[in-house]
Amino acid sequence: MKPILYIGCPQPERAATEKTLAGAGMSIVWADNGTQALNELQRCEMPVLVDLSRGAAALQVARDLRAQRPAVLLFAVVDDHRPDLTAEAVLTGVADVFARPPAARRLVNALEREKNYEARPSARTLEMAGDALYSHSPSMREVVTLIARAAIVKTGVTIRGEEGTGRQVVARAIHAAQHEGAAPFVSVDCAAHESADIDGLLFGASHRSRHAESSSGLERISRNCRLHDALGGTLYLQNVAEAPTRAQARLARLLRDGEAALAETGATLRFDVRMMAGVDPNVEASVEDGRVRADLFKRLSAIRIDMPPLRSRREDIPALTNYFLREICARRRLPPKALSRPALSLITALPWRGNAIELQLMLESIVAGLSGGKGIGIEDVLAHVRLDAGAVVFGNGGTLRQARARFESEYIAHVVAQHHGRIAEAAKALGIQRTNLYRKMRSLRIKGGKKPG
Repeated sequence: MKPILYIGCPQPERAATEKTLAGAGMSIVWADNGTQALNELQRCEMPVLVDLSRGAAALQVARDLRAQRPAVLLFAVVDDHRPDLTAEAVLTGVADVFARPPAARRLVNALEREKNYEARPSARTLEMAGDALYSHSPSMREVVTLIARAAIVKTGVTIRGEEGTGRQVVARAIHAAQHEGAAPFVSVDCAAHESADIDGLLFGASHRSRHAESSSGLERISRNCRLHDALGGTLYLQNVAEAPTRAQARLARLLRDGEAALAETGATLRFDVRMMAGVDPNVEASVEDGRVRADLFKRLSAIRIDMPPLRSRREDIPALTNYFLREICARRRLPPKALSRPALSLITALPWRGNAIELQLMLESIVAGLSGGKGIGIEDVLAHVRLDAGAVVFGNGGTLRQARARFESEYIAHVVAQHHGRIAEAAKALGIQRTNLYRKMRSLRIKGGKKPG
């Protein structure tokens, strides 16, 4: 059993947490405060989980640990009703943030990722990053609930959302929750192939498989196709509207019959494949105009999961930013980069029309442009944003001075609004004194602040 130090876990939760982590091969060493934790770390070096349910006091424990034991691997556990602590945890330098109760699989994967940091560059991408399913926001907690429900049954699942919202991440999470072993997860993006090739890709290129039906009336699939590869597991379809009508009809027939004929031998196979589809939010329009067959869509939509855009789940942005930043640094064989408070506040405030993919690409650009040092400041972020017709978009237009001048007024107004006019909190997020913030608001004619009562 691998030990992990857990600081500040409430007593009523300890037995269940101990049982959960024991199933993943971890034993827990409990500590109630920072002094006990440092004594335990003197005896044995081990990863540390800091429970942030005590708010400021727990954050101070994390800061003290980071200052006194900079090499320790530090994680945080955050309550669902205190998502604001996620940003504070990231600023203390934690490697990852977990929602309570911490999931054993995510914790094991995070430990493995950190252990391999120096050994090899990360090969993960956004689509493969099952650990990137952060759920500190109410909308994502609802998604997690639906994932748990979907894992119990084996009906079709439609995952709706904008590009970059993590549709395939959710499909993989359902697959992983349903299959403990090495069941196949096969992904096909219909938009990435010529229409004429999709039929052969799904059903096989053998000449016998080109017949619409076998003598038994069953669809034929060959051994050299994605459907056969997915037997016993999951087939995830992206951009199903780009698949030709004939291929959609054959898929609907397979799902109806639950059986297929093997093209090479004619033998009957049980079609033991769970189908999931990642679709745009307006998929019904594609059904109405015939681009997506209604019978196929009905079978794929027994369960529907709506993915919120990143801009509507801002509570998740700090942890997701930290995740991507550490992955990027690992891939480039760089030490992890720390974000300043103003930089993280700015990143959290941006609109992210391209969702997590846009966030990941911007962080890639920031890291590539750093000249050295560990920190990422607001100037580094501002160099990659500009104002365009009142909306924030990414690009390299203008100098840093011009970018700051264009951005400062709207950014301050947004942060003040984000903190509901509480000037002390907004000033802390901006990294300036409260009196300076009042002065800036007056000079920029920004309204909305509340005087302390």
